[in-house]
Amino acid sequence: MRRLVYELIESLRIAFAQIRANKLRSALTALGVIIGIVAVTLMGTAIKGIDAGVDRSFSGFGDDLLYVSKWPWSNVDDWWNYRNRRPIRHEYARQINEWIATNPDSALKLAVPTGERFTTVIRGEYRLNNIYTLGTTADYSRITRSDLKEGRFFTDFEGQAGSNVCFIGFDVADALFPNESPLGQKIRIKDQNFTVIGVAAKQGSFLGLFSWDSMIAMPLTTYRRYYRVGEDGEIRVQVDGTRMAEAREELQGLMRRLRILGPEKRDDFSINEQGTIRAQLDPIKNGVALAGLFITGLALFVGAIGIMNITYVSVKERTKEIGTRKALGARRRTILLQFLIEAVAICFVGGVFGLALAAVLTTVVGAVAPSFPLVFSTSLVITGLAVSVFTGIFSGFAPAWAASKLDPVVALRYE
Repeated sequence: MRRLVYELIESLRIAFAQIRANKLRSALTALGVIIGIVAVTLMGTAIKGIDAGVDRSFSGFGDDLLYVSKWPWSNVDDWWNYRNRRPIRHEYARQINEWIATNPDSALKLAVPTGERFTTVIRGEYRLNNIYTLGTTADYSRITRSDLKEGRFFTDFEGQAGSNVCFIGFDVADALFPNESPLGQKIRIKDQNFTVIGVAAKQGSFLGLFSWDSMIAMPLTTYRRYYRVGEDGEIRVQVDGTRMAEAREELQGLMRRLRILGPEKRDDFSINEQGTIRAQLDPIKNGVALAGLFITGLALFVGAIGIMNITYVSVKERTKEIGTRKALGARRRTILLQFLIEAVAICFVGGVFGLALAAVLTTVVGAVAPSFPLVFSTSLVITGLAVSVFTGIFSGFAPAWAASKLDPVVALRYE
């Protein structure tokens, strides 16, 4: 064991001495590995970034919500069937809350009615089109996880009175009230003046997913008065996140009772959750992974071929040295370790430079496109180093094996 440790240390010393002696050749040899490691790392940061971006976009809405609506969030296979469904009445939220109050062991926590439209918002010379406008109750502040930048959400009294107050997102506030606080100021929605009472903290969006940044919330009573909509809306139900499947089944059964559906009738409503959208993003992640795998594999293969070729050249250049070492009693294992570790060392150094370059590129992309989150994690560093070491073993084993099998007599006579 002690001899093996000594051989490893000596092989490392010789390997780095050879890299220092042939700096340019070693750098050019490691270039393929550097490109491959950059590809591996950027692919990993992109995949992790998609997950982080989705989490960030949904964080303000809460990941423990179920959404009762007419339409499913997945692909619709029978459009007319969903089109002809009965409206989702806002009254259902009150009935669900009554059920929750009488069933303390329920997996459901709180139901909140909502309605939504895209509308135009005006303040003086500033005009914003297609702003997502949400009509809801004061209880909505209990299920959202968006932080406050300033102000407050509207109260239950304001909601019941149908007051012309609104809570706006960060981007809406920044666009309508540049360099000033919007609190207490007026904006126009549906030709009516609304008083801004609160602003959400910046949340950020990803791949066009909704976020609080570009939204406006107003009391449901006010919303229904100005938009002249009936009871058709959506019910958002906060549930016990550890009992999501149970909560979904409970809510489904409760909605069937509220809508008086017999056992033989199909559901005329849909229960959606954020996992549906996350599942729809899987093809994007898979596409990024496949493209990254192809580019990574190609770059690493080219790099491995280059290292194998240079290692063979190194074996040829040092054939007499190999013969001398064998004549003095060096084992085949010692010769094999010497050249194998040299190949691994070049790949490892290339991997370190590749990770450093990937970190710089990640920082640059993050600065240029802050809406696309890139996650450069410790696991990616470990993966990159592991891939570089594996590439060194793969590319260096054949030349090292050939060197270890050289006949010392033939090697000493080599010119």
